[in-house]
Amino acid sequence: MAQKAKTNALRELDTAGITYRAIQYDVAADGFTSGSDIARKQGMDPDQVFKTLVTFAERGRLFVCVIPVDCKLNLKKAAAHFGVKRLEMLPTKDLLASTGYVHGGCSPIGMKKLWPTVFDETAELFDEIYVSGGRIGLQIGISPGDLASMTNGDFSDITE
Repeated sequence: MAQKAKTNALRELDTAGITYRAIQYDVAADGFTSGSDIARKQGMDPDQVFKTLVTFAERGRLFVCVIPVDCKLNLKKAAAHFGVKRLEMLPTKDLLASTGYVHGGCSPIGMKKLWPTVFDETAELFDEIYVSGGRIGLQIGISPGDLASMTNGDFSDITE
């Protein structure tokens, strides 16, 4: 597959000198339907593949939660982590305007603004995890520590 133009996520990693692996896959040809589907067809452990979820609290404050693809975000745990009363999922229609990314291609790196970010604590169990590279059909393999450093993020138990 031919290399496409770099995404904001890849440009930011390059600028910071962070080591990563860019993994491209053909969504249409492979018929991917979920993050765990992508993991299995790429020969990855689904526990190492993480999805980026954007939430919001009162007054439009956004918060980024990165969790394993087969897990469900616990909004109460995430809210407690960020010190807010309540979190809700950002509507898909608002994702591009708020982050610069589309649903299915949202990376925790390179958003329009550096929002408060938390990674599920299970990310620390691995030397390398995979997150979206900033477009559908692109994953980044990166160390959890480097990923947290790039996003000013930290780790917490935020899944059900």
